[in-house]
Formats: sequence, C-alpha cells, structure tokens
Amino acid sequence: MVIPAAAPPAAAPSSGSAPPAISIRDLRMRYGSRDVLHGVDLDVQRGEVLALLGPNGAGKSTTIEILEGFRRRSSGDVNVLGIDPEDATDAWRARVGIVMQSWRDHARWRVRELVEHFALYYPAPRDPQELLGTVGLAEQADQECAKLSGGQRRRLDVALGIIGRPELLFLDEPTTGFDPEARRDFHSLVERLSSVEGMTVLLTTHDLAEAERLADRIAVLVAGRLVASGSIGELADRIRAQAEVRWSEGGELRRQQTEDPSRLVWDLHTRLGGPVPDLEVRRPTLEDTYLGMLHQEES
Repeated sequence: MVIPAAAPPAAAPSSGSAPPAISIRDLRMRYGSRDVLHGVDLDVQRGEVLALLGPNGAGKSTTIEILEGFRRRSSGDVNVLGIDPEDATDAWRARVGIVMQSWRDHARWRVRELVEHFALYYPAPRDPQELLGTVGLAEQADQECAKLSGGQRRRLDVALGIIGRPELLFLDEPTTGFDPEARRDFHSLVERLSSVEGMTVLLTTHDLAEAERLADRIAVLVAGRLVASGSIGELADRIRAQAEVRWSEGGELRRQQTEDPSRLVWDLHTRLGGPVPDLEVRRPTLEDTYLGMLHQEES
C-alpha cells in the first residue's frame, strides 16, 4: 500500500536521458552471522515491468523492503528514482506505490471513503469511483473494509497503491485471492500502466504464468544471489532449454526435443513433401526455464 505524503511528486527525467528507475550495486544484507544477500547488482529501467523470481528464502522480500526504504542494508549502493531509500523524504514516497503481500488496517473505514481520503494527498490522483470500478470494487464501495473478503481486500490494496499515479510501483504477490476474471482485469491494468502511462513496475510473484504475461524482463534470485536477468528467451538460451516438436507420421503421434525447432520443422516439411500433419511446436515456457535454472543452481 502506498504511504501518503503531502508534498507533490517530483518530475521524472525525460525518457531519452533518464537513468534507471532502480539501480543496485553490490547489495549485501546480514542478519547476525547469516548472510541473506550476497552482492546483488540489478538495474530496472524506467517504464519497464521486471519480475523478481526466486524460491522462498531467496532474499526477495529483503531486497524489496530495502528498495522501499523499510529496511536498512548492511552495505552496497542503492538508488531508487534518484534517491537512496535510506534518505527517503515524503516527496520521494509520494512518487512510489507499494502493494504489500498482506496489510490489515483501516477496518472501520468504508471502501470509497478510504480511497477518497488517500486521493487527497496527491496533486493529480485517479478518480476514486472510476478506480474502484477498475479493480472490481464498485459494488463494495459503501462496505466497511473489515467486511471485505480476502480477494476484495487485495483489490483495495491495489487501488490504494496506484491512486496517486506513482512513477514506480512495487507489487508483492498482487493477485493473491483474485478470481480468474479479476486477475485478467488486473493484468490488463498493469499492462496499461506500463505501456500507456510509462509506470515502472517491480513485481514479485510465484505465479509464473503471471510473470510471463506481464514482465518485460525476469530476474532470478537464488540463495541471496542474482543468478540471471533477461527476457524469457534470453534465459531459455542461457540454460539451453529445448522446444518440443510434435507431429503425426505413419499413423503415429511423434515428438522430439530440439534446440532448433525451425530447422526440425523445415526438415520434416522437406522429408514429408508438404505440410506436416498435426504439427505443434511447444517452446520453453517461463516455468520450464525457471525450474531448469533452479536445477542448475542446485546441481
């Protein structure tokens, strides 16, 4: 959820010369004698949707909390919208939207009242009623927050996170509790925020299909180390993930794993003298790539 601030947000640099929205160099975190982050380096460009993936205990939450200014790091350089989060001001916080994994507060507020209250802290907020419709809470507008279901409360968290039109949005498991229709609508909203409004989004999720749909780039954190960063295709190339080609021949359904499906399809076309019956090419999904990467790290 976003933390309100009275000061108006500072203007963002022009996209042509803008530095990264987030820049991390040699980020380290230690709790007592236990190292949680081991020299993480990462840039998130303005207008980009980046999904930070990793198994439980990888250090994702710690990284996000440092970027949000909620946790002091042990060492390293961190720059978020031109500011070290440890020195964050109210003006900086007004430029950042946060949707936490869980948040329990404002129980006696009615939904519309709470959204309208938050809108007062921003110079150009979204229209509260329109926003409630966008996140699927129009029918619950006069309901007390305490009476919302888990999924409805999650939608309210999202509404509060974007009411102020932030430049940078942190989304921590944003669609937990959403039904399929609400999840689809939310995905469309994030795509619009990024492509139309130029909002930068850092997303953490265990829903790999969600990450595959929304993210321009994927970063994978394992045991406190950033083991990979790139597009899904780039990550698949890195672990040499293979595609599967399926076709019918001689009355049988056949399948073959290959790193070059285009070459295999052409060879089949040539050998069979025309269109390949029941041809299907299944390229590596993000789930295939991610699990293969974890397997490599563990071996």
